Amino acid sequence: MVLVGLTIFAFYLVLAALSAFALLTLWEFRPDPVTAALVGISVSLVLGYLSFRLGTVQLLSRLEARDLPPEEAPAVYRMLDRLADEMDITAPTLKIARFSAPNALALDPMGQDVVVLDATLFRLLSGDEFEALLAHELAHLERKDGLSQTLIASTLQTVVGIGYFFVSPLTFLTTGTALGLAWMRGTPTAWEQTLPGKIRHRLDTFVGVFGFGLTVLVRSQSRKREFAADARAAEVTDNPLALASALQKLERASRPEWGFSPLWVYGEVEAEDRISSLLSTHPSTEERVTRLEAIESGSWTQIEVN
Repeated sequence: MVLVGLTIFAFYLVLAALSAFALLTLWEFRPDPVTAALVGISVSLVLGYLSFRLGTVQLLSRLEARDLPPEEAPAVYRMLDRLADEMDITAPTLKIARFSAPNALALDPMGQDVVVLDATLFRLLSGDEFEALLAHELAHLERKDGLSQTLIASTLQTVVGIGYFFVSPLTFLTTGTALGLAWMRGTPTAWEQTLPGKIRHRLDTFVGVFGFGLTVLVRSQSRKREFAADARAAEVTDNPLALASALQKLERASRPEWGFSPLWVYGEVEAEDRISSLLSTHPSTEERVTRLEAIESGSWTQIEVN
């Protein structure tokens, strides 16, 4: 046990030394702060862009969506053309799929705007409600919300990664010391109870809180974009209550008693507790309906999205 503990400690000590050497080398040859910031941001944006493009292509392939030809749904295409003209955008390709719950999805795979519609929407929504929901998805495409959110998230993830890199020597040292002591004492599973283990835990907590704060920031921006898309849809259709009614129908249809999975966003479960609300990409239906009703009554305040 002692030999194993010493081996583990030596291994992590080497990792700590290497990471410290990397930091010292970086500091010695550090570039101009502005240049370093520009390079870091540029790399994160490029990686975020590639992630967004590849991710949307993969998502579209998983949905197994088929093209919706104009002759199959002429009324929908008349709505689409009217809304696209009103918003001064190129009409996206329409596809149809079967989601776990009624939904619509705006995607931008490799520069080709696509709106994927769940087949259930055609019998669930009225004409005005369908048009309002379609306008909401077009608003996301108009503002490039998906790409913007991915680039913001990628940049903040880079910041968190840099933070982990700067504390890596201390992380390796405390982890190795804690594991080594635990093994030498004959209690390898109790390494977190040692003093170095407690230091490592607090370090993880500090970095985790920092990362959590950035995640909350990104998700709050996503919710603002949903509100802004709702407002844009209400503007171009001049019928805020149609979108409110559509959202309420979608929420009711997503409940288990209707025979559907309780999904609101594709792959995301809507939760009601405070933490889940902070981490949710979408605001609650109740909040969205309240804001749409305020638009109808003229008491709405403009939503600004950075």
